[in-house]
Amino acid sequence: MPKSHDYDVAIVGASIAGCTAAIFFARSGLRVALIERNSKLDSYKRLCTHFILSSAVPTIEQLGLAEVIERAGAIRNGAEFWTRWGWIRVADTIEAPRPYGYNVRREKLDPLLRSLAINTQGVDYVAGTHVESLREEGGRVSGVRLKNSRGVEDELGARLIVGADGRHSTVARTSGLPCVSKPNNRFAVWTYFRNIPLATGNTSQIWFLEADACYAFPNDDGITLLGCMPHKSRVAEFKRDLEGQFRRFCTALPDGPEIACGKRASSFFTVLDSPNISRRPVKPGLALIGDAALASDPLWGVGCGWAFQSAKWLVEKSAQALNDGNPKLLDEALEHYRAAHEVALGAHHSMICDFSARSKFNLLERLFFSASVHDPKTARHFDAFGNRRIGVREFLSPRAVMRAASVVTTHALGFAPKTDRRKLDEKSTV
Repeated sequence: MPKSHDYDVAIVGASIAGCTAAIFFARSGLRVALIERNSKLDSYKRLCTHFILSSAVPTIEQLGLAEVIERAGAIRNGAEFWTRWGWIRVADTIEAPRPYGYNVRREKLDPLLRSLAINTQGVDYVAGTHVESLREEGGRVSGVRLKNSRGVEDELGARLIVGADGRHSTVARTSGLPCVSKPNNRFAVWTYFRNIPLATGNTSQIWFLEADACYAFPNDDGITLLGCMPHKSRVAEFKRDLEGQFRRFCTALPDGPEIACGKRASSFFTVLDSPNISRRPVKPGLALIGDAALASDPLWGVGCGWAFQSAKWLVEKSAQALNDGNPKLLDEALEHYRAAHEVALGAHHSMICDFSARSKFNLLERLFFSASVHDPKTARHFDAFGNRRIGVREFLSPRAVMRAASVVTTHALGFAPKTDRRKLDEKSTV
């Protein structure tokens, strides 16, 4: 382990956010220490939906990662959403291709991205080492106090410390940055199946059942992640018969996965409480990215995508200031990052928190769920929002709301022509 080295940037956590930031900072000509608690190069995050939003694809392409994960079996994803009004589907046509993200297991993704980071010139990898505390000088964070797996302590100095160490971030906890936790009234149970056929092929399925939710995410190597998120009032019945209740839950889904045709490929994973967490992402000399800054309800599959994107935003806002070497300019740059992070994700997180706390759809959700079933344009608008390619303000623009209301009214009165599904299928490239 390097002893008392000084760096431009020290990043704590070598997962998606940390490795992305390390690569981009190093490409900007900065010296980077990438610090990881786990000593194994092939370690990976186990509790994950493995779903990457299409809004994160430009960042993945800039990293040079897209071809790498596709060769490893990553699936170009899309999603279909079921509510009591029916299926929300976005046609993937030659004239209007559906924007895609990726489904790839972290078992594949994390080692590939970490290898890319470690082999980037300017990155020093410090493995098997965890952060004990932060060092502060003159009112700003200036380094980290470390301990390795053998109990050897050291300090590492840097002009910017980056916390990329997840929802339970040690960096965030020891920094004293404000944290807001909001309840999630659903718990999660999920497992992996091999070779189960989905009605949608390689397209992900998500069911919004008001109080409960469920999803099926096909991944690499014929592995599909099945996850159900029932309301917490159902914890006791799942505890009494976890596998039986899980199978009954999935079997009852409209157009659900044919789990009887496949083989379960893992044990069950259960998370009883996963609150929505947001933290102020900066203070002098320190920044948070990924789940360390914002950990939203995993139902929506936003974590991986926002990890890629927030890391990129931090580098875009702060790399020049770090190269200039002026602490005041760096602090201003970090405030620009904070503002960009809030503008891009704050309203999304707020809506996710609201949905996590309720067991019934609100008026706007009923409007858009219903309209998206009948109107392809509204369905694309909903898909763009669900993949976080557009913000809340654009999603709920007067024009979009009026169109959705018009669609719902037209169908309620019986004036709408029936959709010729065969024509849509003929145009589809899937």
